[in-house]
Amino acid sequence: MTITPDRQAIDVGILVSDIDRSLAFYQTILGLEKVEEIEVWFGRFHRLRFGESFVKLVDPLVPAAANRPKIEDQRGIRYLTFPVRNIDQICATCEQAGVPFEKHRFELRPGVFIAMVRDPDGTIIEFVERR
Repeated sequence: MTITPDRQAIDVGILVSDIDRSLAFYQTILGLEKVEEIEVWFGRFHRLRFGESFVKLVDPLVPAAANRPKIEDQRGIRYLTFPVRNIDQICATCEQAGVPFEKHRFELRPGVFIAMVRDPDGTIIEFVERR
């Protein structure tokens, strides 16, 4: 059996320590559109649109311990990738806002550029542009 997608996207949920800082990062700096805010059994959930996908920021009822490991030191989901068409502009905006970079923009292979930043809780956000 295989799963049958309802749409050509995947959503991700991120539990955050400071919802205001996280919303400022994802909405103001990255430009994701907030489309919904609802109560769930473990906190308050803010759904932000990226193309056909959604980043779901959760303000948990019970705070979790800080987790800022290096990308190669942990297992499980370590970063989110945003395929983009304006990596230079995104990097400039992140630099101006003082967002910490994990990796500054570089050419991974011919025509493929990546950059990695950290959100307010240390989640690594990767941008990939294919030219």
